[in-house]
Amino acid sequence: MTVSHTFPAGFAWGAATAAYQIEGAVTEGGRTPSIWDTFSHTPGKVAGGDTGDTAVDHYHRFREDVRLMAELGLTAYRFSLSWPRIQPTGRGPAVERGLDFYRALVDELLEHGITPLATLYHWDLPQELESAGGWPVRDTAYRFADYAALAAEALGDRVSSWTTLNEPWCSAFLGYGSGVHAPGRTDPADALKAAHHLNLGHGLAVGALRAALPRTAQLAVSLNLHAVRPHSSHPDDLEAARRIDAVGNRIFTGPMFHGRYDEDLLADTAHLVKWDELVHDGDLAEISRPIDLLGLNYYNPTVVSSAENAKDLPRHDGHGGGPSPWPGAEDVAFHLANDNVTAMGWPIDPTGLSDSLLAMHREFGLPLLVTENGAAFEDTVSPDGSVHDPERTAYVRDHLAAVSEAIAGGADVRGYFLWSLLDNFEWAYGYEKRFGIIHVDYDTLARTPKTSARWYADVIRRGTLG
Repeated sequence: MTVSHTFPAGFAWGAATAAYQIEGAVTEGGRTPSIWDTFSHTPGKVAGGDTGDTAVDHYHRFREDVRLMAELGLTAYRFSLSWPRIQPTGRGPAVERGLDFYRALVDELLEHGITPLATLYHWDLPQELESAGGWPVRDTAYRFADYAALAAEALGDRVSSWTTLNEPWCSAFLGYGSGVHAPGRTDPADALKAAHHLNLGHGLAVGALRAALPRTAQLAVSLNLHAVRPHSSHPDDLEAARRIDAVGNRIFTGPMFHGRYDEDLLADTAHLVKWDELVHDGDLAEISRPIDLLGLNYYNPTVVSSAENAKDLPRHDGHGGGPSPWPGAEDVAFHLANDNVTAMGWPIDPTGLSDSLLAMHREFGLPLLVTENGAAFEDTVSPDGSVHDPERTAYVRDHLAAVSEAIAGGADVRGYFLWSLLDNFEWAYGYEKRFGIIHVDYDTLARTPKTSARWYADVIRRGTLG
């Protein structure tokens, strides 16, 4: 029997993007380099030597892209603001030309009946702030709050939903721990310091946004919470899962929602940082300022074991090898949840999404958004130019079913944002991996909706999976 998955009235049907991945125009309108400009131009850091210099030229083609969103029936669009486009050095006044681009983009969205959700930080720290120390330096959190105020003052009359940070775990631990993301540093102590200052920046930005925005504005953060599962019930595997949960999840959720860093996390990492010096009086109160929505970015579960119990098991490293992005848990072994994987090598398991949403509902009691979910596959372009991607359609269908199941279980999920609207610059993978429901020909930049886009449009129209 076919189960009908129907979504509540007012459910936000969206797609998501990030500024550096799609905008291009990296020297126009007063924009200066971000850490991703510097990183992508450093030989050996990005596959194929690719950069975001042009990306998919959304800066010049945003009206076409909004028209495509409208044709698909999207009711919401989650995008990020480029910090160096708005405040090029990370200090001082805003550049009006940079703000004008976002004013025009938001106006275009509103004219097409699409609700804009703005993310302040999707990893593009102004290079000048990185040169001054980056996120491991406390001052960066205060600069972020200043930038938040500038953005809110300029766009608050148009944008009513704001997200402070996207995936701070990646910013801290892939950027400063393993070094596979910009700025490419590999110091576990700096990664932990970056995590705290990202938390502090979030709290300070919430305060700045509350001061600048109407009382009706809704504030959020988007976390890539790891759906951590022990490989077995062996005590050593349970301990491995605890350690990954501490530095993968609770390092953010603890201070943001409970006003504390858990004692086990502090003990796991005490050999790396002096927490009593890193965390100043008043920091935790600042970080735990109330927000209105909590975003979850989900792609796959995280299955772990102790190294001792992994000797005869296939290993999995989803972060490129090299230095560990898991300070205090460097010897934990990672495993595939199953062998049904995407082009990224990530296992497909929608139960992790429903489990995470229900766990978040129980612990935090906040309205939830799925702010990213999607998959890369080896898309096939037919001789007639059409793009058939049945694997992506199946992936999204199964994950939307998981969202519906979480809603049926009591989770207050308000929307789903498919990653991604467009094929784009996929960070260290360059242009090798395609996540979009709209195909982009990187030579001509022509856009072609894939069959998954047409399917998604039909789901939006009906409000149900059938």
